[in-house]
Amino acid sequence: MTSTKSAEAISPLRRRMIEDMSVRKFSAKTQHDYIRCVESFAKFLGRSPDTAIGEDLRRYQVHQTQSSVQPPAMNSSVAALRFFFKITLGRADLATQLARVHYPRRLPRVLSLEEVSRLLEAAPGPGLKYKAALSVAYGAGLRASEVVALTVSDIDSKRMLIRVEQGKGRKDRHAMLSPRLLEVLRAWWRQCRSQGWLFPSRDPFLPITARQLNRACHMAAEVAGLGTWVSPHTLRHYVASRTMSRAFSSGLVFSANLFSP
Repeated sequence: MTSTKSAEAISPLRRRMIEDMSVRKFSAKTQHDYIRCVESFAKFLGRSPDTAIGEDLRRYQVHQTQSSVQPPAMNSSVAALRFFFKITLGRADLATQLARVHYPRRLPRVLSLEEVSRLLEAAPGPGLKYKAALSVAYGAGLRASEVVALTVSDIDSKRMLIRVEQGKGRKDRHAMLSPRLLEVLRAWWRQCRSQGWLFPSRDPFLPITARQLNRACHMAAEVAGLGTWVSPHTLRHYVASRTMSRAFSSGLVFSANLFSP
């Protein structure tokens, strides 16, 4: 299960696991993370992971605990190894021996309305691009990866919805679009006039990346005097679509086309 850039060098066992994940439509990131977890187990074991027995799994989880591996990381490892043993190897008996770690979960930190306002105003250029993108994360509760994947046609101003395609779990859904957020997006579109991606990069055929959005958010947080813990996901936690809808509700009538006059 060792890593390699050469497709020809991939072991039959690793290839089988990748195929099993592909059939189930796992995202590329999930596949990468699962493979990495099985590789870590194989490294601990010192031999091919398909030769493992129940005692090996017990020793591995003891080793993780003694190595101060955090509960979320241990649970990610459990999910990956359970898939490997149950699906790829057909050894459900081993999969059941892996124990998930229960731990207290803290409430996410959120920004006040005043802090959000400072953050958005401090968003870097060009133009309104990153202010508008961060406003979507805040106002509609979207993940960074979902924000950057939006196209102009995903904004439905007639029904006041944002269409999110292939979000978490590869599921499509709709998010609420507030009048204030629509106003910000229209102002941004008047600057960029994009016909494709809502937030295009310098190459109009490509969108900005989630990494670029995160970097812009950290820059804005620094200028606004906020903590380094602030990220697009922090804005998403606010679940501000309802708040913004109430705060900025108006009697305007919107056409079906987002950018109609």
